[in-house]
Amino acid sequence: RSSRSARAMKSALLAACVLAAALLVCGSSTEYKRGDPVPLFANKVGPFANPSEQYEYYTLPFCAPREEERKSQHLGEVLAGDRMMKTLYQLPFLIEFTGRKLCSYTLDPPDIEAFQNAIDGDFYFEFIYDDLPVWGFIGEKETEIVHGSEQTVYYLFTHYIFSITHNGNQIIEVNWEHDPESRLDITDATAELPVTFRYSSKWVKTHLPSRDHVVKDTQQHLEIRWFSIFNSIVTVLLLTGFLATILMRVLKNDFLRYAKGEEEQAVETDESGWKLVHGDVFRYPANRELFSAILGNGVQLLCLVIGVLFLACLGVYSHYNRGALFVAALLIFAFTSGINGYVSGSMYTKMEGTNWVWSLLLSYFLFLGPFFVMATFLNFVAVAYNSSTALPFGTVVIILLILTLVSFPLCVIGGISGRNFSAPFAAPCRTTKMPREIPQLPWHRQGPVQVLMAGFLPFSAIYIELYYVFASVWGHKLYSLYGILTLVFVILIVVTSFITISLTYFQLAIEDHHWWWRSLFSGGSTGLFIFCYCIYYFNFKAKMNGFMQTSFFFGYMGIVCFGAWIMLGTVGFYSSLTFVKYIYRSIKCD
Repeated sequence: RSSRSARAMKSALLAACVLAAALLVCGSSTEYKRGDPVPLFANKVGPFANPSEQYEYYTLPFCAPREEERKSQHLGEVLAGDRMMKTLYQLPFLIEFTGRKLCSYTLDPPDIEAFQNAIDGDFYFEFIYDDLPVWGFIGEKETEIVHGSEQTVYYLFTHYIFSITHNGNQIIEVNWEHDPESRLDITDATAELPVTFRYSSKWVKTHLPSRDHVVKDTQQHLEIRWFSIFNSIVTVLLLTGFLATILMRVLKNDFLRYAKGEEEQAVETDESGWKLVHGDVFRYPANRELFSAILGNGVQLLCLVIGVLFLACLGVYSHYNRGALFVAALLIFAFTSGINGYVSGSMYTKMEGTNWVWSLLLSYFLFLGPFFVMATFLNFVAVAYNSSTALPFGTVVIILLILTLVSFPLCVIGGISGRNFSAPFAAPCRTTKMPREIPQLPWHRQGPVQVLMAGFLPFSAIYIELYYVFASVWGHKLYSLYGILTLVFVILIVVTSFITISLTYFQLAIEDHHWWWRSLFSGGSTGLFIFCYCIYYFNFKAKMNGFMQTSFFFGYMGIVCFGAWIMLGTVGFYSSLTFVKYIYRSIKCD
């Protein structure tokens, strides 16, 4: 068995290394010589405040090549909403020029109105140059006093300046700016207007060996983030100290009291506390199929997050390796479906379940089903808006094939393996036939209150870092401090485990033996706090607006919070199960 485990571990590490190498190759930079052509691709335009509302660049009336030429894209780029098309810009390697003419044409009134609407929406554009993103704005508007009244004046930027950093044979960084003296007044949308676009190229030498060494603006709030982590670590230490001193001391007194009672042959009516429910504490919960399915999905999502963070710490994700995170998450989710099936099947066997087909299907579709329904709905919303965020039919087919031919068979194999090879539950105490009546509890010790208490402390340990994650996912900030994110995730798991154990002990101490579902809800309640933070972030931190962006934000964040509830609830339950087995194994049960 140990040799099999070692081979499985080696295979997993080999698969992770192969995946990391493949993703790194996708984002590797190219070496050039002076004068080599480097194509500039136009990717998208959209409102700056709505990152999910993206449109193809030539939906606006820019001058385009006569024949449309699209760049071949890998799966990650398509999932990220990239739709790259070749432009008329020519930026050869190390060739500088100023004011080169791009094109001249006449804007019709509908074209002028399209640019005005884009400027009203604060539209930005994204170019791709040697896999590096280049961002800029379409134009700007100003308020001027004309004949004693305020009037909005629209200006279209017509001269783009590309500042490109190189190290001799590689492109390191690309920046964009516009010539403030070259703005076209497009306020009048009633008549045709001639326009000429120009562009310039500047090349700057740097000593950096590669683009991976470019230092972005990540130091601005670094002290606040380290203070947050220090605060979280102190919280973990205090919570650990609480368990080590108070809880263990109470347990020690309980062990001594119960041992003394057995020596003196005390009657059970004189006893109080968690020992009284020893005949009910291992009674299997209701809805065993759903319970085991939640545990299977929770372990799978935990493996998914660990795998994604592991690749992040290897440096796989970067702003030029586009879509690598989406590809990694999709493949890791597919290949960890076997873990889902095994854990759910094993737990269902231990709980003596008999409806195997329903249990297996539920474990597979519990998280994937709502995610697929929500993603399909949002894809239809994107199609209705004619947005480039909508996935093409071929990409949808590829994803379905991965889920059908890889994920589902692995889940079935895992479920069969869990059913046939799982160890018995091995409860330390025998379960009685009739459940014990739970005494009347005060309001502050009932389930909803404890669940809310359980989620507050883990959320307080992550909420500062959560802001930077949101600013990256739902904004235009570049996230690169994955080491900090991994540390915060570890703190989240530890705090969730400790707080759930504490609440489970307090629940058993008042002779409430319904701890199975309670521990799961207590551990997962952090997901509810994250969703509440989503509402706060949307209304007070972000400037997102419109039906499409609102649907994408709350739709996908709802699925993420649901997944967090499943994952952290699983952590809470297994922590409580280990603790409950430990304390009841330490006493003699009748």
